[in-house]
Amino acid sequence: MSEKELFERAVKAKEYAYVPYSNFRVGAAVLTKDGKIYTGCNVECASFGGTNCAERTAIFKAISEGNRDFEAIAIASDNGAFTFPCGICRQVIFEFGKDIKIIVGDGYGKIKVIPIEELLPYGFSGEDLNK
Repeated sequence: MSEKELFERAVKAKEYAYVPYSNFRVGAAVLTKDGKIYTGCNVECASFGGTNCAERTAIFKAISEGNRDFEAIAIASDNGAFTFPCGICRQVIFEFGKDIKIIVGDGYGKIKVIPIEELLPYGFSGEDLNK
């Protein structure tokens, strides 16, 4: 699957976002190493701490179905600019591999691909717990 195709899946996923407070829809599509795709959207809650980002929704769906080997995750929003994962999402993505590609796009068809390790340099992982 191309990076553009995965990004388009993220665009479609944001249609399901539940965002009554921010009106900031985000969709994500995670590609596993065996070629499966899991999508997610952001889900807000009046108790803001209960809100879940699109990236974590997609990853948690994959994990709940037994898949933990991720190749890439695409993220799309409505703002027309590149939308990168928040800090918590970066940490969750990093948990499953330092080489996972982050794919973002703008409202003009431009795609950027950045490894998670570049977005989270010196990231904390399970390896750090075992030192």
